[in-house]
Amino acid sequence: MGLITLVKELWKAFFFVCSVQFCRMALLWSLSILFSYYQLFKASLSQWLVFKPVILERCPFFSQKLVSYPRCSAFTSNFTPVCVVTGATSGLGLATAYELSKEGYVVAIVGRSQQLLSETVRKIKDWNEDAHLKAFQVDLSSIESIVEFKISLRQWLLDSHLHYSIQILINNAGILATSPRVTAEGYDQMIGTNFIGAFALTKLLLPLLESSPVSSKIVNVTSFTHRAVIDVQVDEGTVSGKRFLRSVEYPYAHIYEYSKLCLILFSNELHRQLCLMGKSNHIFVNLADPGVVQTNLMREVPAILSWLAFFVFKRLRMLQSPECGADSIIDAALAPPGTSGAYFFGGKGRTINPSGLSRNAKLARELWESTSSDSLKSNLN
Repeated sequence: MGLITLVKELWKAFFFVCSVQFCRMALLWSLSILFSYYQLFKASLSQWLVFKPVILERCPFFSQKLVSYPRCSAFTSNFTPVCVVTGATSGLGLATAYELSKEGYVVAIVGRSQQLLSETVRKIKDWNEDAHLKAFQVDLSSIESIVEFKISLRQWLLDSHLHYSIQILINNAGILATSPRVTAEGYDQMIGTNFIGAFALTKLLLPLLESSPVSSKIVNVTSFTHRAVIDVQVDEGTVSGKRFLRSVEYPYAHIYEYSKLCLILFSNELHRQLCLMGKSNHIFVNLADPGVVQTNLMREVPAILSWLAFFVFKRLRMLQSPECGADSIIDAALAPPGTSGAYFFGGKGRTINPSGLSRNAKLARELWESTSSDSLKSNLN
């Protein structure tokens, strides 16, 4: 029986390797993470050479400066801050929820499985007996489920005698699906979970972020894989993922990259919208890129291939544990008030630049308009 299972796994891996999407992952994703570290190295070297103006003058290559931000607390004498972490039952979400509980935050952990939520509460309580947690079962690919969560969260804040607000929203939930699935609203499930869910949740929780007596933050967890996208459409068919569902071969790698690019474009446009509403000095939006982290994100990839990928990145010293990978998320969440639009990568409060395409303001506005279509508005009202 064991031999038969092994043969099936190898056969599955063989066909997986022969696909265009796997080649895209193996080549473009590797180049993308290498470019991110190149930026970090270049900025670090520039900082080291800051006292060597002659070298900097002769070598413009080193002109990029490293920008890093210290962590700050949201506490006041009579106020307990609240944060919401999606995808909190494993990996990065679990590590982030634990770290913020140590900082004294009341943490609302969001996940799809009630069993995993219960286990997560127990784990964090074992690690930090003073943790204050509340679990919410939510399907981030379902607008209806997100609306129900908003109602439950508001009621919990009232019943708990906490301030009727939240201070941090971390949109961490994400999946890598290798086969097509459709949400109840007709969206591709991967785009629905990774982007549309974050878009809808953020818009619904904005009033609670605005009500905070201290500045509040939105942290969208993106990925270096967004660099692999060199051209994008933001029409309704693409944003919903329906166009991808009609493909002969489900382009899962491209959809994942696209969903992470959309998160960056959304973050940039959200910041602009907050500026127009005069709220940009109270609500700040940042991005966090954890890098290559050993989580269960690749659970749908044949086990032998995911093991091989982790082995290679470990040898290259790029593979991180969820605890280390969460550093960039915590950096973004605890950045000083006034920090907005930063792309955190590499820990230690460091930031780099995302791709040029992700900083296209016109594209960001078009994406906002397409995502705020009549079909989505009707679900949010």
